[in-house]
Amino acid sequence: MAEFMLLERNNLILGRMLKLDKITKYYETTESNIRRLVLDELSLEITKGDRIAILGPSGSGKSTLLNVMSSLDLPNSGTVKFDDEEISSYNSNQLAQFRNKKIGFVFQAHHLLPQLSLLENVLLPYLPEKDRAVKKEAEKRALHLLDFVGLSNQIHQRPGQMSGGECQRAAVVRALIHEPKLLLADEPTGSLDKASADQLAKLFVRINEEQGVTMVVVTHSQDLAEHMKRICRIENGKIKE
Repeated sequence: MAEFMLLERNNLILGRMLKLDKITKYYETTESNIRRLVLDELSLEITKGDRIAILGPSGSGKSTLLNVMSSLDLPNSGTVKFDDEEISSYNSNQLAQFRNKKIGFVFQAHHLLPQLSLLENVLLPYLPEKDRAVKKEAEKRALHLLDFVGLSNQIHQRPGQMSGGECQRAAVVRALIHEPKLLLADEPTGSLDKASADQLAKLFVRINEEQGVTMVVVTHSQDLAEHMKRICRIENGKIKE
């Protein structure tokens, strides 16, 4: 018992952020009643300040794992703890609040709205906000982040006037606008040329080291993975480091 308490205390000191314990996830097809196992009692711990790449072939469960981390998808069994709170038991409202406050997402496609300017796209998460002071602070943060990623001269341009790499950097800013604790990226360089992909990889390093944002990136790219502090591989539904 004393050893367990010491281990838990050490985990808190080290700043454990996310713990996945024996996560199992499967999908059933209604037609054939066949169960497809994707995650098989998978366990993984992420500490504050981590920068992790998860590698694996298509269909290996990388995106499913990311969805479970973010609570977009719930496991069939096992527990997900964020800052030592078990989020896998949250109700739908609690899960929505958790994602809104704690998680930032970057996808392979930037999903910027073509009719909006770069700044408007970044501030889109604040569209429902009624408090003018909050909106003003959000705009200040947006301008600071856009400068941080090298887009301060393009805030009035629309996505169609920008390169793919620039649009993806803008999508990263949008993911950071709520000051999330954890940034999750799903194949973020998958649609970029090599130069833009390398630029985005270096940006992720800066965000992690200078802004203190913990990040998990799932990718096919060995080049992107090598910019991370840890590289994990997902095989047969389990994680190997």
